[in-house]
Amino acid sequence: MNSVLKYFLILLGLISVIINVVLICINSNKLPKCLSRPQESLKVKHSDKSLIFADLSPEEYKSVRDYMWAQKDLHISHAATAKPSENFIFLIDLLLPKKEDALSYLDGRGAKPPREASVVVFYGAQGYLKEYVVGLLPGQLKHRDVTQEKYKAATLPFTARPVTTGEYVQLFTLTDQVFKNIEKPLRESFGYIPKKRGLLPYEGMPRGVQVGDRKTWISFFRDYSGMYIHPVGFEILIHHQSSNSSDWTVDRVLYNGQYFDSIEDFKNKYEAGSVKKIVFKEIPNFASLKPRNKPSGIGPQQYYLQGKRFSVRNNEVVYLNWSFAFGLSSLTGMRVFDIRFKGERIVYELSVQEAMSVYGSLTPGMMLTKFLDSSIGIGRFAHELVRGIDCPHHATYVDTYRYIDTNVTLRSRNSICVFEHDMGRPLRRHFSDFFHNGFGGMANSALIIRTITAIGNYDYIWDFIFYQSGSVEAKVHATGYISSSYKIDGSLEYGHQVAENVLGNIHTHFINFKVDLDILGVKNVFQTKDMVFNEVILPWMPSRKAKIPKLVEHQIMNEKEAAMKYNTKTPRYLHIASNSTNRWGHQRSYRLQVFSFAGDHLPETEPEEKSMSWARYKVAITKHKDEEQSSSSLYSQNYMWAPYVDFSKYIEDNETINNEDLVAWVTVGFLHIPHAEDIPNTVTVGNGGGVILRPHNYFDEDPSINSPDGIYFSPGSESDCEYNKMACMEKDMCSSTLEPFTYHGFEGVMKFE
Repeated sequence: MNSVLKYFLILLGLISVIINVVLICINSNKLPKCLSRPQESLKVKHSDKSLIFADLSPEEYKSVRDYMWAQKDLHISHAATAKPSENFIFLIDLLLPKKEDALSYLDGRGAKPPREASVVVFYGAQGYLKEYVVGLLPGQLKHRDVTQEKYKAATLPFTARPVTTGEYVQLFTLTDQVFKNIEKPLRESFGYIPKKRGLLPYEGMPRGVQVGDRKTWISFFRDYSGMYIHPVGFEILIHHQSSNSSDWTVDRVLYNGQYFDSIEDFKNKYEAGSVKKIVFKEIPNFASLKPRNKPSGIGPQQYYLQGKRFSVRNNEVVYLNWSFAFGLSSLTGMRVFDIRFKGERIVYELSVQEAMSVYGSLTPGMMLTKFLDSSIGIGRFAHELVRGIDCPHHATYVDTYRYIDTNVTLRSRNSICVFEHDMGRPLRRHFSDFFHNGFGGMANSALIIRTITAIGNYDYIWDFIFYQSGSVEAKVHATGYISSSYKIDGSLEYGHQVAENVLGNIHTHFINFKVDLDILGVKNVFQTKDMVFNEVILPWMPSRKAKIPKLVEHQIMNEKEAAMKYNTKTPRYLHIASNSTNRWGHQRSYRLQVFSFAGDHLPETEPEEKSMSWARYKVAITKHKDEEQSSSSLYSQNYMWAPYVDFSKYIEDNETINNEDLVAWVTVGFLHIPHAEDIPNTVTVGNGGGVILRPHNYFDEDPSINSPDGIYFSPGSESDCEYNKMACMEKDMCSSTLEPFTYHGFEGVMKFE
């Protein structure tokens, strides 16, 4: 028995060892190969004061919605796809606090500002729009109508509203009816088979040519992924001004470049053979983003050797010397507040305001198109970011919530990412070849907060970047699909052919940022600096002269002079400056350095231009006003001809900007002439712009000289670790512990049902 027991115990031990070896092998990819030392320099102190800028929580959205639904006299529909004839809550969003109240609270002088929500209601039953403020949150809620206060009108016209999901459902129902009537031409021309192979709609904007119009050209595309570059040459003009969808009509038809007065007119002439017919042809989906070859591996990855040097709590980020609050507006997108460096506030607000594009075409779906994306909702389309593609795998991801064109609060998981990143080139460096040999330098490691918004065909990558030199950059890159139209005679005047019968339409991109700089307080001035060549007599040779660069400085005193139009010469240095000086007697300031390849702005004589008048200016400086919160409006897209926010009016009153609280409105962009390499997808390289806020005499020296990332060595000390951490990096060579790849972004897509 003892021998049996002995062998049993041995066998049991062997089994245990085997099981443990197997478990170790299975979990080895989840464990770090060594333990990193903790990052000693990361001592983070967060402040709950950032919460005054925090987006509304799911609980707050629900409480505001339920409160508005409970107001029986408003008769608000609870349906997710309310009809245009019903009353409907289109938007609930945070109402930002007044700046004076916010600063008083942030700086410890005043009470916490009230937390309130802005609510937009479409009154389809009555035929107008209204806006409300609901608060205080949390607590016993009350509402007040602010339409008159904001817009100097008791109500807003019903045709100014964006198209809702419910209205789209009605539009698609109408197009289905149209397709039943002309099934034969659609089948012969485009391979249309009901419920098997359809045609997908794409709408042009604005919806008409004058105030009150609601007539939308809808172009149709093959039912492929990447439909935007598969036009078929068929477009219809739908008149949908009435809130009763039974009154809607199809007013015009375009087929293969030929116009028809109605669906019946097209059908009759098609059957009579008096039109140039399109013959359907099967083609592969050249718009597919599925790789042509199977991926062969994973590219270079970054990870934190000693742990993350930033911390995200609630809506606040702390990174080395930086701290700021962040949020994501459903309408305008990414925004950050109370940006501080070494405890000093530099920027009160840095935010996206608007994204606009103007198209050229021979076909009506693109001919009048001028997209103003905030009217659709820039932040609304911030879906989940793909780990390792949209942001580094090791980034910190943040969920966002929104209530726009819905009846429930929608969650976008991981729709903001925050990460520290080596920018790929030194922030500064010098190799001393003469006399005192040595090397001093510093990697350019910066913090990035990012979101990506996929608005129809275009994807915009929004980055706010925080450098250790005290600079902040707001940057945008465009990718996604180009918009296209069916190629007809004369089309090549408006773009390049990019596929069979496909024209990539020429278009402009303009992006507007709000930069509310507070340099050592809110009493600032606007300065410009540039150069001229000055002719001087050489002191040691009076008979000879030379032309040498000379500094030219100006202080601008009023808003009109500070509005720098794109078609005029702009001083190269633009500064928001304080009245305090640095050690060397120069005014402490921050410079606005704009990077842009913008096309021409729409001429001011065009009736739609006032709705995008901010794009006239590369930079415009205005005196801060709470009522001038944004350069655009929810209603600008569909009410272009009499916009409720005309940015040029901010400048027309020509207020003084000397020792005032100043706001810079910066416009960047690029001209896009689509080309073959935009198929299947537009790449980000060269397609973007931005603005850098750079310290200019703000410090007495470059603050990055105090960074823990600095390196210095001289001959003989190359392997000394005291001032060269790279020499000892093998001590921290640990494999990172990666989060598993997950994705839930399709949970928040629009559904027309």
